[in-house]
Amino acid sequence: MAPQTGAAHSGAASPRAGGPRLSAVDELVSKLRALISSEGLRVGDSLPTERELCDRFRASRNTVREAMGILKAYGVVTVRPKVGATIVDDRMERALELFSFNTLEVSRKTFSDIQGFRGLLEVTGIDLILARIARADIAEMREINDGLRRAQSSDEIAEIDFGFHTRLIAVMGNKAILDIYKIMKPVILRIMSKGKDSPVHATATHADHLGILDALGARDRLAYQYRMRSHLQAGLGNFDP
Repeated sequence: MAPQTGAAHSGAASPRAGGPRLSAVDELVSKLRALISSEGLRVGDSLPTERELCDRFRASRNTVREAMGILKAYGVVTVRPKVGATIVDDRMERALELFSFNTLEVSRKTFSDIQGFRGLLEVTGIDLILARIARADIAEMREINDGLRRAQSSDEIAEIDFGFHTRLIAVMGNKAILDIYKIMKPVILRIMSKGKDSPVHATATHADHLGILDALGARDRLAYQYRMRSHLQAGLGNFDP
């Protein structure tokens, strides 16, 4: 058997069976994620020191630092001088930043796609909503909606509008759905505020929300779906064909 070369143990790139070669950094990132999983590390726990990682994985200091930079960008670790790397869970924040960066402009197609997705949750999800919603939920949503009467700008109106719908999504009791909805916040806010005069926007949105809440209070499934669907499509005319 031929002796192993130093490259097999260093930060050099290595092939993945049946796939492309991984860079030394990508390979180390994969190993570090496996380390976190196999050792059951949780938020607040520390990773081994930079020197220990170099020795353990026979990687260069630069490779370790670059791998840590990637994990930090993923929102998996935070790195501080003289402290080292600590496990965190900032993945949602990173996803929000990425989504925001990639939705600087909103087109008519973007509007249709986003509102269509929202419809799957907020219109067709009525059975789950009705099964879980309580009077306290409706009362809180009315309070949020009343904030529209005091709003001074389109941005503030959009924030309140988003808060109203986020509170409705929260009624479903599904954290994954709520997280996904929050990731969409940057583009939803742009849709809510685009091309709308503040007083008109506030009055119309407030009235739409009241109709939705009245339907929920009456447990009128069809009325709710009609009002919510109309509300979600109300801004379509603000986007060029």
